[in-house]
Amino acid sequence: MMKKSLSIIAAALLSVSLFAEGSKDYVKQEINANDRCLPTFYESILKKWNFSLGWKDGNAKKWKKAGLEKAKELIIQNEDKTPFDMVVIAEEQREGYKAQKVVFNISEESRVLAYLLIPDGGKKYPAALMLHDHGSKFVIGKEKMVKPFGDTEEDAQKLSEAEKWSVKYFGGQFPGDELAKRGYVVLSFDALGWGDRSVPDFKTASQQSLGSNLFNMGTSFAGIIAQEDVRAAKFLASLPQVDKKKVACIGFSMGGFRSWQLAALSDDITAGVAVCWFGTMKGHIIPGDGQLKGNSAFSMLHPTIAKYLDYPDVAGLAAPKPMYFIGGDNDAVNPTAGTKEAYEIVHKIWKANKAEDKLKTELLPGGGHEYLPAQQLSSFEWLDAQFK
Repeated sequence: MMKKSLSIIAAALLSVSLFAEGSKDYVKQEINANDRCLPTFYESILKKWNFSLGWKDGNAKKWKKAGLEKAKELIIQNEDKTPFDMVVIAEEQREGYKAQKVVFNISEESRVLAYLLIPDGGKKYPAALMLHDHGSKFVIGKEKMVKPFGDTEEDAQKLSEAEKWSVKYFGGQFPGDELAKRGYVVLSFDALGWGDRSVPDFKTASQQSLGSNLFNMGTSFAGIIAQEDVRAAKFLASLPQVDKKKVACIGFSMGGFRSWQLAALSDDITAGVAVCWFGTMKGHIIPGDGQLKGNSAFSMLHPTIAKYLDYPDVAGLAAPKPMYFIGGDNDAVNPTAGTKEAYEIVHKIWKANKAEDKLKTELLPGGGHEYLPAQQLSSFEWLDAQFK
């Protein structure tokens, strides 16, 4: 009996000893200590990505059908056919075109104020939907792309902010107004959270709460922005002054993301220009990238889409429509390696669609995060050529 008891005690002590030894070997601090934005094992996760519906050569039409179906399922989520019911509430004459403040139903839930520019002459014109950036600047949205009115005290404040923005990113020009001078109908509206759809002291950090709450409601911040872009394109194409076969989308920064995404999702968009936001998902998941800071990412984050499609795959769903991508190799927002890789992918997709002549990609030497007059002119002339 004594021997048996001693054996049990010895086994227990051995077990405790082994347990103690094993307990020394475990992982601690599994968050990247440098920026605290990534788990330490994030590279292992990235290796598992295979983008099951991504471009892998083959039948371009079959690929597009499957990819577009999944993209719409994850991004658009529901179809909205609410009548637009547009009303003009103010108007002023500018150099060769009228500027209007219009109100219309962007969705079943939201009726928004927008700027509409109409060339003088009373005929049908090509058109462009101008998609504003993020910029962590929420007091202006539509005013970043189109010069605002200056009638009221609030308008004057927005005009002042917009002019500063124009100098900082657009060489002192308003891209929408420059395009209207060339004979385009132009529409610019606020994405949710910007301009008239924002609130005083809306902070960058507020996006996390907004984005998380929308996830809990079964939708997403990025999904609402995408769906409203589709609706705005349809509204623009429906206007009597617009040639429905010639409707472009042009966006800068986050607006560039919105532009290639919209060109893929909307049948009303017939050409697109995306400035300073393109790359691969992996190309953006590197320490220090702005996408990893969390708050601003919610406006471009579609849950689970990484299982199926990379960014250039989504952009490629626009093929064979004419698309022009502009970037710079000194752009702090878009890592150059990822942009180059994304360009290679979209060129393969347009080539498979026998439409490589309709795709233009640029990576400007020394170019930063900006859409300067020279690039505006280049994109406008390219757009003229597509619309003949």
